[in-house]
Amino acid sequence: MTQPTAVVRVPLRWVDLDAQGHVNNGVVADYLQEARVRFLLDGDNAALLGHGTLVVGHQVEYLAPVEFADEPVEVRLWVGNVGASRFTIGYEVVQGEVLAARARTVLCIFDFEAGRPRRMTHAERAWFVERSTGLPPLRELAKARPGPHAYRAPLTVRWTDLDVYGHVNNVRFFDFVAEARVHMSSDADEAGNRMSAAAEAGHLWMVVRQDVDYLAQLDHRLEPYETRVAVVDIGRTSMILVAEVTDPRHGTVFARARTVIVCGDRSGRPIPVPDELRHGLETWPAAVG
Repeated sequence: MTQPTAVVRVPLRWVDLDAQGHVNNGVVADYLQEARVRFLLDGDNAALLGHGTLVVGHQVEYLAPVEFADEPVEVRLWVGNVGASRFTIGYEVVQGEVLAARARTVLCIFDFEAGRPRRMTHAERAWFVERSTGLPPLRELAKARPGPHAYRAPLTVRWTDLDVYGHVNNVRFFDFVAEARVHMSSDADEAGNRMSAAAEAGHLWMVVRQDVDYLAQLDHRLEPYETRVAVVDIGRTSMILVAEVTDPRHGTVFARARTVIVCGDRSGRPIPVPDELRHGLETWPAAVG
């Protein structure tokens, strides 16, 4: 690709690490957000953040683990396709000399008072177009729905999950989906529990791809929502899962995620998915198509 439009250094925090000792995949999405916000705040379109800029979807490829370090990670950012009300941001997350992740985010300019997307002004769009470049697309994942046999996990939204717009921040959905996945794998096979895998079962679970599409805004309430997870496919060393964050009362789907996970040994080399876990997960097949 061309030279990045912006390069943002994002400091790491110790609490960014997960039970496997690496930066959690959802936190990487947080790094993307930090870089995106700083890029917009430094330019002539900074006001868009206050007026309403919504994330429509993420595609994230995880290429190497991010280790804890005193040095910040480097997020390289490009502006891609620019439409009438939407634009695409591309990223590379680099630690030292290692490319740890690449990603795409589609964003929409949204009028909260009118409750709908709005077209960018000529000046707003021109600012993005001036900085835009061609971004090679990431591989598309197969479409699927959790279907009637999905695993169901209750989801309680915390007050701290909300952003400045008063809705659940887009990054939190990575956490919601991960929580449901962990509960599902634990119920399928106790040895498959990611929280104890490295110490007890001798294997790790590595998220290598995660796509999230945002369909509606999720609000805080005391009554739980629900995350539904199902298995699209289980290969020799990997699996593809689909998840939806929903309102079990009305059936509203707030977000849909597709996740590719690889089973690895302690050094991160792919190994076969344990038979016990494979057979357990087959209890919750997705509705493909």
